[in-house]
Amino acid sequence: MNTRLTSPRALVIALASAGVIGAIGAGAYTSAVSAPTNATPIAAAPAMVTLPDFSTITSRDGPAVVNISVTGTMKASDDEAAAEIQGIDPEDPMFQFFRRFQGQSPRGHQQQRDVPVRAQGSGFIVDPSGIIITNAHVVKDAKEVTVKLTDRREYRAKVLGADAKTDIAVLKIDAKNLPVLALGNTKDLKVGEWVLAIGSPFGFENTVTAGVVSAKGRSLPDDSYVPFIQTDVAVNPGNSGGPLLNTRGEVVGINSQIYSRSGGYQGVSFAIPIDVAVQVKDQIVATGKASHARLGVAVQEVNQAFADSFKLDKPEGALVSNIEKGGPGDKAGLKAGDVIRKVDGQAIVSSGDLPAVIGQQAPGKKVTLEVWRQGERQELQAKLGDASDKPAQVAKADTGTGQGKLGLALRPLQPQEKREAGVESGLLIEDAAGPSAQAGVQAGDVLLAINGTPAQSLEQVREVVAKATNKSVALLIQRGEDKIFVPVRIG
Repeated sequence: MNTRLTSPRALVIALASAGVIGAIGAGAYTSAVSAPTNATPIAAAPAMVTLPDFSTITSRDGPAVVNISVTGTMKASDDEAAAEIQGIDPEDPMFQFFRRFQGQSPRGHQQQRDVPVRAQGSGFIVDPSGIIITNAHVVKDAKEVTVKLTDRREYRAKVLGADAKTDIAVLKIDAKNLPVLALGNTKDLKVGEWVLAIGSPFGFENTVTAGVVSAKGRSLPDDSYVPFIQTDVAVNPGNSGGPLLNTRGEVVGINSQIYSRSGGYQGVSFAIPIDVAVQVKDQIVATGKASHARLGVAVQEVNQAFADSFKLDKPEGALVSNIEKGGPGDKAGLKAGDVIRKVDGQAIVSSGDLPAVIGQQAPGKKVTLEVWRQGERQELQAKLGDASDKPAQVAKADTGTGQGKLGLALRPLQPQEKREAGVESGLLIEDAAGPSAQAGVQAGDVLLAINGTPAQSLEQVREVVAKATNKSVALLIQRGEDKIFVPVRIG
């Protein structure tokens, strides 16, 4: 399996089943529907509640879902290679025993070698001529891809293209008159709606599980180009690339990842919206690759402290912390401290919404940005760049809370320090204590602005803090080459 991101408590895991020896597991889905009883009901309750007929959907659409087997190689160190070859965890005491017979490079001189990779996933046919959609991570490092149909026919597949930014890949097999799945519209999908997954968890072909849509538009840190569909459908390694179907049998998503502490399904799974997948598929079929737009800015989440500092009515939007010089955002007039609220009328609620919306646009397209600047709404026009030139990065800031004044020891930057930092003005933070330290500010950081006002003198900083009507201020600091906003509580 490919781990896509980590957090202190859990992992979001890509659902390709990989390894030399596959694990065997099973899971069951149960459902009970009961009607509440009331001696004096206000309104007449329906006589009976029925579930969707999953058997009809499965028998009709199952033949268009395929099993995908991948073989290939990847570069690994001697230790990693030995672990793969033996199928043993490097932490296992027996690993060292087997490693002695593999040969060992001198310490500090680990060699890279090609390690065999085997993986399994799922996919589904969208064209009777043999066009198949799956996940990019399923066919990553693949040298040979085999597609198996439900009637047990097998075909060698060609990878027409793969797009890592959206985790979509398109395959082609040499076949005709194949069954296909109907494609739905993610916009019509409702939270709470029943959905069905068909795939090959742990290699068990055409396994069917069902659940409901838990949320839409979820942003994951490592997959910011995709507004994921969250469900509680049971999916496991091997389900990657399989379809998520609505009760009409239409594909509304592609099962891609799970949120798990154990590596297996724990009630939260994520699917790529079919709208995103089709857009990428069409580009790959036409050109062999997918293109994405970029704005050339780094953004942060707007929390309540930032909302208070910037006088926003609610903590929504993408806070611009850094702008690429000469990039699309810079040419459009964006400034650090702007909060992007809408793109062509589409609301930006969380910071992850911005790269997802921008990334689905075509390079060169002109968009209208609604931004919040210095307590006022403004509109800017931006011509988007190409993400393949230089992908935008998302800055992350440490956050914290505290009470009292800033707790910063500041001094003006010397001319040489300004040149080294690449800034025209700012104050060097010699020490951080109290609320600033708790918020993540460190000695050696450069304070560039406070509440959007450039930090040019100690008196100016004191004046801004004194006039702050909210309980927090937003500090724009530079740390190395990164610029980030940090909210600091002052009362």
